[in-house]
Amino acid sequence: MTRKCFLLVLLALAWTPFTAAEPRSSSAQLVAAVDSIGIAVGEMDRALAFYRDVLAFEPQSDEILTAEEAEQSYGVMVGKTRRVRLKLGDESIVLTQFLERKGRSIPADSRSNDHWFQHIAIITTDMEFAYQRLRELQVDGISETPQRLPDSNPASGGVQAYYFRDPDGHPLEILQFPPDKGQRKWHRPTERLFLGIDHTAIVVSDTECSLAFYQDLLGMKVVGKSLNFGPEQERLNNVPQARLRITSLRAESGPGVELLEYQHPTYGREAAADTNVSDLVHWLTNMTTVSLPETAARLKESGATIQTQTRGGISVLDPDRHAVRFFLR
Repeated sequence: MTRKCFLLVLLALAWTPFTAAEPRSSSAQLVAAVDSIGIAVGEMDRALAFYRDVLAFEPQSDEILTAEEAEQSYGVMVGKTRRVRLKLGDESIVLTQFLERKGRSIPADSRSNDHWFQHIAIITTDMEFAYQRLRELQVDGISETPQRLPDSNPASGGVQAYYFRDPDGHPLEILQFPPDKGQRKWHRPTERLFLGIDHTAIVVSDTECSLAFYQDLLGMKVVGKSLNFGPEQERLNNVPQARLRITSLRAESGPGVELLEYQHPTYGREAAADTNVSDLVHWLTNMTTVSLPETAARLKESGATIQTQTRGGISVLDPDRHAVRFFLR
């Protein structure tokens, strides 16, 4: 366990007394909701067309930030920036193109078990039709075909999933739940093919360390656990002999955060220390909070890495360098 992780766990335990028989919980919930998932893109018109025309996201706003406005928003000098917010069902993503500070592309050899991995899971009502639509539009696949997870796994049996990439190479997932799994809203009658975002998934090196951050410190609640392995999981992730410990967390509203710990293989690469907001590998999980000063104080006391702090929000790195941004609800 790294020193940073040790500090997070130690301070979380200090804030939250519990016995082995009691569930872990936070003494003060910092996260009010998961507002949206931010994705850095290389060319906005191309990305916007993909999410709008292929996946049925609806644009909500399209703005150009001046260099000064962008610096106030991101806490670093990034120059003029274009930002588009899109909605699918109840959930939102924010696409950002840094017009004057082009970031690095996603590594061509990026794999699903690398620690910088993050995706959003989009719910579909018809996996086969959705898959054929993606194939007809020549969308780049990660999985060879959709996979149905086996009934022998009680936590995820019957779930159908498929991994693919957007035009910038960001991994995405379409997901279909069987009747006995998933949130109630994913099973309401509808003629829509894509319904919304169930969660964003991140690869973590140590589940307990990540729980100290997301559960004990931020106050998110664990809503599901699973151990996934076997040929279906290997074909889904395109990682041979994949064995994943999966932990799902949720705030009061918004998409969940799913922790993916690869128990095998364990050679996934760590995120680069010099990753910046304009790099396409940089995702941003946007969360609302009721108090920025309290959030800042708790984050600093925990030993978490605060990237930037402005009057409008706080950006912090989780133990595996996934970026989280807090702003007032």
